[in-house]
Amino acid sequence: MEPLYSLEQAIEKTVREEWGRILASLVKTLRDLQLAEDSLQDAIEVALLKWKETGLPHSPSAWLIKTAHRKAIDRVRRAQNFERKQTELTYLKELEHYCSDDEEVGTEFPDKRLELIFTCCHPALEEKTKIALTLRTLGGLTVEEIAYAFLDKPSAMAQRLVRAKRKIKLTAIPYEIPDVAKSPERLSSVLSVVYLIFNEGYSASSGDNLIKVDLFQEAIRLGRILRALLPDETEVAGLLALMLLHFSRSHARLSSEGEMIALEEQNRDLWDKAFISEGITLLKDTLVLGRVGPYQLQAAISALHAEASSWNATDWAQISALYELLYAMQPSPVVKVNHAVAVSYSQNAETGLVMLDELDLVNGLEIYQPFYIAKADLLYRSGSLEEARLMYLRAIELSTHEVEKNFLCSKLAKLDLEYDIEKLSSLNGIVQNDV
Repeated sequence: MEPLYSLEQAIEKTVREEWGRILASLVKTLRDLQLAEDSLQDAIEVALLKWKETGLPHSPSAWLIKTAHRKAIDRVRRAQNFERKQTELTYLKELEHYCSDDEEVGTEFPDKRLELIFTCCHPALEEKTKIALTLRTLGGLTVEEIAYAFLDKPSAMAQRLVRAKRKIKLTAIPYEIPDVAKSPERLSSVLSVVYLIFNEGYSASSGDNLIKVDLFQEAIRLGRILRALLPDETEVAGLLALMLLHFSRSHARLSSEGEMIALEEQNRDLWDKAFISEGITLLKDTLVLGRVGPYQLQAAISALHAEASSWNATDWAQISALYELLYAMQPSPVVKVNHAVAVSYSQNAETGLVMLDELDLVNGLEIYQPFYIAKADLLYRSGSLEEARLMYLRAIELSTHEVEKNFLCSKLAKLDLEYDIEKLSSLNGIVQNDV
């Protein structure tokens, strides 16, 4: 008999790590996401009781699948609209041989997570719903955990997920990998969702905590799943490498007091060398295949930061060149802002400012906070302190995160002090000249 603490840990580990694989397998056979999820929850409740008496089965995952199938049949039989469920019940009864008590439970079952990932990221679903549904179905996060990540009420998040599952069912969104013609577009959406989950965890859009560890760790786990399922897709590898390299710096981004630390001031000894090595190795193995995409280029930029022994030793010329390539692939103002910052270090701040000035009238940038942070920094470095001050004030005004707002306020305070000293020096010069 397994000790109680060991048993509970084993159940928690199985549910967290195998949730997506088990649920995907159930969805494929039950053809109903809500029914599959409810039945899996029922099976987990049975496991918590039964395994205390019998110990862990040889394959906990397969045991849960088998039990969940039985629970699904029970749920359909109990449904009030039983008569309208006859077709489904007939189909489910075909599974009863699989669920036979005297049949040994197999340890292997097909991995259907890829089909479920594409279903969760279907174009018919809105972006926030795609992210929430992916976290729930593939990540196994609870409704409460997902709601907390988005600063929503659990009841509101629960309703969002229910509506999404209902839409999938009513519109007959298929649980399958799309055909070749639609695959690139849908894969791009899948990668975008995983990257958005990572970004929200790595640099939260609001709230008291800048970093949401569970979210960005979950994004990396999803990235590893995609990598295992799609080993020939270079952009999948590129995204995973990018996330690993960013994640390597996470322990150095905040002080012991919870204050934000800029990249140039971070203690690089705190960067995780194992993640850096894994990310760079994955990136190098992928780049040689010659199918370079935006995620690989971003990972290459992050790799250059990771390999530099210090801020001053960073290869800004190469980073600038990579941003230029990235802009050719994705000509967005966001990429242009980052390119301008890289140019300001590889050449000079004035050249970078010219590039930023070209973006002043671009729609959307008037509320894009990093644009004002970049412009404030370049103006400060070029000696235009008053203009830099105005840019910092606008960036602070647009900030939705307290930790980041405090960081910007400290930079503004430093600038104001220098500005006051500069004005005082000018006044002293005037007085001395008058004398």
